[in-house]
Amino acid sequence: MTQITIHGLDVELEEVIRKLAERDGTSLNHAACELLRIGAGLIKPTWERTNVGSSLDQYIGSWTSAEADEFDAAVQEFETVDETSWQ
Repeated sequence: MTQITIHGLDVELEEVIRKLAERDGTSLNHAACELLRIGAGLIKPTWERTNVGSSLDQYIGSWTSAEADEFDAAVQEFETVDETSWQ
């Protein structure tokens, strides 16, 4: 593989690379290459590839009827408008 040295990374970009490497348990080089591939349009960002952070589709149908009923009961009080708050 070809090596390229990049000079002049700003603090924000360095932090992003470090956080990505730490999150994924990879090297700084691997994290930087992934960001370059994303920026070049060669791959989609991880959150788009896994649907994490971009969609709630993974949760559709994951509750049982009892869990859904429990949730509905818990948020029922938010369905009532307090008219005194609008005066």
